[in-house]
Amino acid sequence: MMTDARPIVTMRGICKRFGGVAALTDVDLDAYSGEVLAVVGDNGAGKSTLIKILTGVYQPTSGTMEMDGRPFEMNSHSDAIARGIDAVYQTLALADHLDAAANVFLGNELTRRIAGVTLLDNQRMRSEAERVLFERIGVRLPDMNAATESLSGGQRQAIAIARAVYHTDLRVLVMDEPTAALGPQETERTLNLIATLKAQGLAIILISHSLDDVFAISDRVLVMRRGRRAGVVNTAESTRQDVLGLIVGGNDAW
Repeated sequence: MMTDARPIVTMRGICKRFGGVAALTDVDLDAYSGEVLAVVGDNGAGKSTLIKILTGVYQPTSGTMEMDGRPFEMNSHSDAIARGIDAVYQTLALADHLDAAANVFLGNELTRRIAGVTLLDNQRMRSEAERVLFERIGVRLPDMNAATESLSGGQRQAIAIARAVYHTDLRVLVMDEPTAALGPQETERTLNLIATLKAQGLAIILISHSLDDVFAISDRVLVMRRGRRAGVVNTAESTRQDVLGLIVGGNDAW
């Protein structure tokens, strides 16, 4: 549930056009600390475009964004990361042949200098990876030296999350279909990871096609349809049929 009266991030009247095609039209979004906001809708509803604007990958054609009540603009994903907004995508972007620590620090490796020579500080990266996995996510891997490709889906998800939370003062985390292709036990573990991050005060934006997951973990549901916001409901006060009705157009947009 929401812990702050004011959203961390507010998006108002967001429009995005690609040539003559309107991908988004007048979309609003609020993300609160300590809340899971699910974003649902059919393929092509505009979910991915909206999230790419939030994470700085796309710039909106029109509309405004605020963080902590102050207007801001982003020109790149790096701008979003600098503001504490990041994403873990369905592909996870892990290097399967590397171990957990190497993936947590991929592209941001820790180094040390010995006799004027710069070397990778593998010991520090391993200890820091172990620390952030356990302290922030509550996960201990059975073998930190194992190649990531040998780990379970939930463990791989934890490594991708650890990379996001370690390198920034993370405040908003977007998770794109985090349980896709996972079995029931791994899905439960991943939902527990999300609950752990929520309890730490992060705003979690969950993109999912699984209404079971949405109703298990989210506080509110933002429904997208044909590039517009079809509605927002409180999960505890709604049913799957309510959400499905908004997805397929059973209710007027509001």
